[in-house]
Amino acid sequence: MTRDIIDINDFTILVEEAKADVPTKDACLFDEPVIAVAFYGSGNVDLSVKYGTTQKDFQYTKGLALSFYADEKVVFEHTVTSGKPLECIVIATSPRNLAKLPNEEGELFSEMLNQLVNPSDHYVEGPQFFMTPEMQSIVGQIFYNSYEGKTKMMFFRSQMTALLSHFFGQLATMDRESIKASEREKLFQAKEILSNQLDNPPSLTELSRQIGLNSFKLKKNFKEVFGVPVFKYLQNERMNKAHELLRKHDATVQEAAWQVGYDSLSSFSNAFAKKFGFRPSEIRQ
Repeated sequence: MTRDIIDINDFTILVEEAKADVPTKDACLFDEPVIAVAFYGSGNVDLSVKYGTTQKDFQYTKGLALSFYADEKVVFEHTVTSGKPLECIVIATSPRNLAKLPNEEGELFSEMLNQLVNPSDHYVEGPQFFMTPEMQSIVGQIFYNSYEGKTKMMFFRSQMTALLSHFFGQLATMDRESIKASEREKLFQAKEILSNQLDNPPSLTELSRQIGLNSFKLKKNFKEVFGVPVFKYLQNERMNKAHELLRKHDATVQEAAWQVGYDSLSSFSNAFAKKFGFRPSEIRQ
């Protein structure tokens, strides 16, 4: 388990990463009330939020951006397993610091996260959504950087600002009432099906049939909720998975291509280079 705590201006950045061969629970809590946004990386760890007799569970956190208010009575418990490592970035500030935040950031919190600024309970959940590819890229860069000392502080400061900018930008464009809750749940199901079948994904027609939503609504609403079309999301997931396999030396280039559904090594290499700016063979050098 590694946990970096970095104070920048009136923000505290918590960067947590953990792996385990057997199921392991890792619990943390804040020593004062905070308003925060948690950004989850590729680990897809399970999360339970507990306070008093109340418990809220999240079984699918990969790519999740979750805003919340929490006081000292709230416990955040991650269950880390071999298949679900922890990758979490939390950007938090105390409500008493909102007026002091630079660049009118405090006003953004008050206007767009009013339910967190004026909480009604020990834990109040604000807007949540699955991150855009740009946000996921930033999160990945935070977990896999080689900076140290003052350079690392400068890097974290820039990435924190970028993440919050994207987060509030997404809130500004989200029309949360335009999609029924039942349909939104089906879209999350479609996203999980694609993520679990990168090597052999269903066709759009088959995916529509599996989730019980017609293909027109699937295409239109998937992009509205997740920020990208269905198969652009699939492509991003394939490349991100391949990048992870190669970075961790869990597969050769050919094996990585097969595991994300590419029979042609040249097609895989071209798609990889288009997304990341370098060939897959270069990441293993």
